[in-house]
Amino acid sequence: MNTQAVEDYLKAVHELEREQGAVSTTALADRLGVRPASVSGMMKRLAEMNLVVHEPYQSVTLTDAGRKIALEVIRHHRLVEVYLAEALGVPWDQVHGEAEKWEHVLSEELEDRMDEMLGHPATDPHGSPIPSREGEMPETASVRLVDLGIGSPAVIAEVNDHDADLLRHLGELGLYPNAEVCITDSAPFEGPLTIRVGGEERVVGRTVAANVYVTEVGHPA
Repeated sequence: MNTQAVEDYLKAVHELEREQGAVSTTALADRLGVRPASVSGMMKRLAEMNLVVHEPYQSVTLTDAGRKIALEVIRHHRLVEVYLAEALGVPWDQVHGEAEKWEHVLSEELEDRMDEMLGHPATDPHGSPIPSREGEMPETASVRLVDLGIGSPAVIAEVNDHDADLLRHLGELGLYPNAEVCITDSAPFEGPLTIRVGGEERVVGRTVAANVYVTEVGHPA
């Protein structure tokens, strides 16, 4: 079986678990850009390899072995993103696509050299935590910006990095990791949010705000 395809599926399951909780084959198909039937076939094979647990019409979960592989690929990916951004000056909306090409071929030796050169970074350019060398993912207490209460001060912890156009838009709004943000108004009937960031008020749609994770001031990171 294609090793890269296996790693792509396991990484996608791990990411969707964090974003959505239960992971469906439809969500995996959307994330990976493949047909649901292809996902079902791959899930059967991954289950036979003891990398996932999946029953037809049920959600997908990673086994310990599957999670270990997923976290190693995620570690490679996020370290490469930091390297591209800090060492080569690649814009934050371009590093994700480039890191997708590197994550499957990065050797353990190069991974360690890169990590040391970068000063052992804890997060990537989008604020996402980098798993440890031992395969442990730091816990976070972040919530989606769209779920933040009006008037509650917060700091941006992380943004979703899967859409380059979204990242460019977030950058135009000043919604970078570590920026202070607060919702000042919420339009009725699922309308847009008015937020204050960098001392200025901006209007953002709820879909955009759902892709920004924040830590409320006074809460542990």
